[in-house]
Amino acid sequence: MTTERREPATTADERTMLEGWLEYHRQTLAWKCQGLTDEQLRTRSAEPSTLSLMGLVRHMAEVERGWFRRVLADETDEQAGPIYCGDADPDGDFHLTAADTWAEASATWQAEIEAARRHAARFGLDDLSAGRHRRTGEQFNLRWIYTHMIEEYARHNGHADLLRERIDGATGD
Repeated sequence: MTTERREPATTADERTMLEGWLEYHRQTLAWKCQGLTDEQLRTRSAEPSTLSLMGLVRHMAEVERGWFRRVLADETDEQAGPIYCGDADPDGDFHLTAADTWAEASATWQAEIEAARRHAARFGLDDLSAGRHRRTGEQFNLRWIYTHMIEEYARHNGHADLLRERIDGATGD
């Protein structure tokens, strides 16, 4: 399977542009993971860091869920609680074991992306989120959430570039 990435049109309207760049960065992370074994996807960047490609995908599943389901759509903990993280292990998304698989991590991430798309479709860019941030109590409009998600993926795709190069020497934007 080849991951296709397309930059949004240079003349797209704002929403199409924001959604296009978010999709581009989602596809970039998938591309960085493509063709690797579970063992390679669990490879850490460098001790003592727990950063790995599979961990990044699990992290982004948590981030997608947090912003689109918990903040934007105001889903409860029962509907959209943490997937890998919790009070006992706040960074559980990055703490992998030999039992963790790409099939599970990828399927969970893709399910969260689909949920994010469904929820975002119900909001205009300037509409305030139905819920509030659990720690700050702030509301956010969809424009802010899209912009933040693009930033979050772009930053972690930089990490993914370095991880992939360490694993098999593959580089590319």
